[in-house]
Amino acid sequence: MAFHPLKKIDIDAFLKLAESIPVIDVRSPSEFNQGHIPGAFNIPLFDDSERAIVGTRYKKEGRDKAIIRGIELSGPQMHRKLQSALEMARESKLLVHCWRGGMRSEAMAWLFSLGDIETEVLDGGYKSYRHHVLAGLAEKKRVIVLGGMTGSSKTRILRHIGKLSNQVIDLEALANHKGSAFGALGQPLQPSSEHFSNLLFDLWKNIDDSNPVWLEDESRNIGTVFMPDAFYDHIQLSPAIILMMSIEKRLPKLIEEYSTYPQEQLRDSVLKISKRLGGDNTRDAIAAIDSGDFAKAIEITLKYYDKAYLYSISKKHSGQIIFIETDSDDIEVNSAKVLEASKQITY
Repeated sequence: MAFHPLKKIDIDAFLKLAESIPVIDVRSPSEFNQGHIPGAFNIPLFDDSERAIVGTRYKKEGRDKAIIRGIELSGPQMHRKLQSALEMARESKLLVHCWRGGMRSEAMAWLFSLGDIETEVLDGGYKSYRHHVLAGLAEKKRVIVLGGMTGSSKTRILRHIGKLSNQVIDLEALANHKGSAFGALGQPLQPSSEHFSNLLFDLWKNIDDSNPVWLEDESRNIGTVFMPDAFYDHIQLSPAIILMMSIEKRLPKLIEEYSTYPQEQLRDSVLKISKRLGGDNTRDAIAAIDSGDFAKAIEITLKYYDKAYLYSISKKHSGQIIFIETDSDDIEVNSAKVLEASKQITY
C-alpha cells in the first residue's frame, strides 16, 4: 500500500482530466440530487441526516468535536465507500470533490489512498464548478433561434437540422419538458434549475463558434426549470427564424399527441393557464375534453398560445427576425425552408 499525497487542482484541469478519469462527488445525496457535474458518481461521506448532525455539532461545539462526531458516524461504513471507489477507479485514479474542497473531499481522498487509488481534489469544490458553469453560460456564441407557433413541430425540425450536421442544443430535452402547460405530460421528472444549467454547460462548452448553434425559442422557464439570466438574455438578442403555420395544419399532430393522455391530466393542464385563458374559454376547453372533442379543446388553447407568442415576439430586442410562411407540416420540407432562411443571417 502506497500513500498518495493530496493533490488539489483548479476547475479547468479538473474538467480536462474528467474526460478520462471518473469523478466522485462526496457530498450528501440531497446535495448531489440538487445538482452535480454530469457523469459524476456519488459516494457520500455522510448521508443527509449525518451531515445535519455534524453541521449542528460544528456550530455548537466547534470543528474538533464535529470531526470526532463525523468519524463516529461514518467510520462503520468506510469499508463500503472504499469498495465502491475501487470498483469505479480507472487505472487506479479518481477525481474527488465536495462543496468547497475542504474536509469531506480531503477525508475521502485519504480513504481512497488506502486502496492505492491516486486521487486529485477539486480546489474550491463544487462551488468553484458552479462559478465556472455560470461564467461559461454567459459567454456569447453565434446562435440561431428557431421559433414558431405551438404545434408547428419546432423540436422535431430542430432535431432534423441536427441530423444534417448542424450544431443543435435541445433545451426541452435537457429540461424534460415540452414548454407549454401541457409540456410535462409523458415526461420524466424535471431536473432542478441548477442541474439543468450544469447539463446545458456540458454541451455549450463544446460548441464550435465558427458555426452557429441552433436553439428553440423558449420562455425564461421551461416548466419548473429556469434558464440562467445571462444565457437567456443572450438568446433573446440572437437572430431568430419564426415558422408561421396555420392552426388547421397544426391541429392533427397535436390531437394525435395529446388525445392519448388521461382526461384528468388534460383538465389539470388547462387549469394551469385558466387565469390567462379566461373563465369562458377554460370552461369550454374542459367541457370539450370531457366530451372527447380534443380538436375543440386544443383549438381554444392554441388561440391563447398564438396570441401570447406573437406578443412575446413583438417584445424581442433582436434586429434580425425572419418570418417563414409554410403550408406544409412535413418536417423535411420545413427544415429545408428554415435552413435556406438562415443564409440571410449576418453576425
